[in-house]
Amino acid sequence: MRCALKVTRVLNSSCRNLSACGGFEVCDDMVTKDIMTPLVALLRECSTGLDSNEVPPREGKEQHRHSVENIANEAVNVLWNICECSNRAVSIFNKEGCLEIVLKYLSRFPSNVDLAISAAYCLQTVTEENPELLKSLSASALHVLESAMRAPVSSMAYTLLKTLVAGTVWNLKDIIPSKSQAEIISAILKILSEVLEMDAGAVVIQMKEAETQRLRTAAETEEMLENANGVGLTEDDEMEETPPRRRVRRKTFISDLLPPTNEELREATALLTAQQTALEIIVNVCCSEDPSDDEWEEELSSSDESEAFMESSLGEGGGQLLSPLCLSHETHAALTNFHIPRKVFEKTAFPSSAAVDVCSRNPTWKPLVRKMNTMQWRALVCLQSLVSLLEVEHLGGAPALQALAQHLSTLLFSQPDFAKHVDFLEAISSALRALLQTMAAKNISQCMTPDQLMALCRAGIQSGSVGVRVNVVSILGITGSVLAKEDGALETLKTTGCFLLESAHQGPLLVVSG
Repeated sequence: MRCALKVTRVLNSSCRNLSACGGFEVCDDMVTKDIMTPLVALLRECSTGLDSNEVPPREGKEQHRHSVENIANEAVNVLWNICECSNRAVSIFNKEGCLEIVLKYLSRFPSNVDLAISAAYCLQTVTEENPELLKSLSASALHVLESAMRAPVSSMAYTLLKTLVAGTVWNLKDIIPSKSQAEIISAILKILSEVLEMDAGAVVIQMKEAETQRLRTAAETEEMLENANGVGLTEDDEMEETPPRRRVRRKTFISDLLPPTNEELREATALLTAQQTALEIIVNVCCSEDPSDDEWEEELSSSDESEAFMESSLGEGGGQLLSPLCLSHETHAALTNFHIPRKVFEKTAFPSSAAVDVCSRNPTWKPLVRKMNTMQWRALVCLQSLVSLLEVEHLGGAPALQALAQHLSTLLFSQPDFAKHVDFLEAISSALRALLQTMAAKNISQCMTPDQLMALCRAGIQSGSVGVRVNVVSILGITGSVLAKEDGALETLKTTGCFLLESAHQGPLLVVSG
């Protein structure tokens, strides 16, 4: 039995790596080859094994439980990865009643937070746009989710768990009774607000210092033990020829030998992941019915549709490029009461240079630099959604928007090579597009100089990212509309017009307006 568990875990790990790294095609191929049948059977077997009192010979009860939970954790990760990439896998998930099994794993959060986090990831994925699954949700299922949301935070792992469960509950909001909507939405955004309140850079530095201290203490203890083993030798003993004893290698660079799952690194990673997830959930809160850039580009692929669209969006009313959603009163109140716009704005700053330096000097911590950068990009995308959605007064008024525009300009032009950072450029150009459109609609003066504007647009129009090119052309169109109403802007307007004419030949996805 013990050997079988080991084999199962190795196979599980291999499938997990394939599903995580292979992408849509690999996952779809795995579903075609019927991986779901043995996977669901394994999940059920593990679920039964956790309830069973039978313990294999020569294996303690706790050891057996950990073995089963480890296999379940790997299996849930495979299920999550496949469902994220394959609609057919989600349909099988619904049909086979996997929800109850995954909820059972989530309910083990008091004793096994890693298994609960894997279950929460899976639940957040399968509950998104899955009306068939929502119909099967029971009161007991909602109770499990509520219990996880209320879990006390004893580590950053629990912070991540609560964030993921908050995202799952947001996906389920349509089936929550109307009398409970305000309370649930408030609870969700309170969790997200608390997550974003934390200073990730400071936590990264704190955790790295804790790791360094722990390793130093371990090395000193090891040295003391070695010295103690050598105490008490007489002079004759020392002169007596003895075979050389193999010394234990002192772990001067022990942190380089540790796996990336050491406790301090896990804590820092969990917080960064929780904050990135929180930002993504806020985007979903703001844009659950908002057309994506891909849909927008499809809408604008026809010249007739483009003209009609631009007339309606930039017409007499000076409306926004994408119409803002009508948020429910409960959601709007929670976003403002928990200061979500301010906290998102704070996350758009560049990562702490001290934290980046600390991580860059250690191979096992270096991946966190990428995570910190990704969080900034997610914050910029989130900021775009909030600016497009909320009224100016709820964003702090005209002075706050001008300060925000100055902040974004500083972020952009503080990097001379900003055009090389495509993810950053796409995120910040999206935020600028939404902000400048809002300012133009409210007749708020803008702070980007003509030189800065043209520098952004010249770099952006050459980008390999369609999103960047669409953004910069939209920014120029918005600016042109504003300049046309001002005196003394003829030269800048000419430059803008020439650039827009050149852009018209760049590709069918670029809509020239203004």
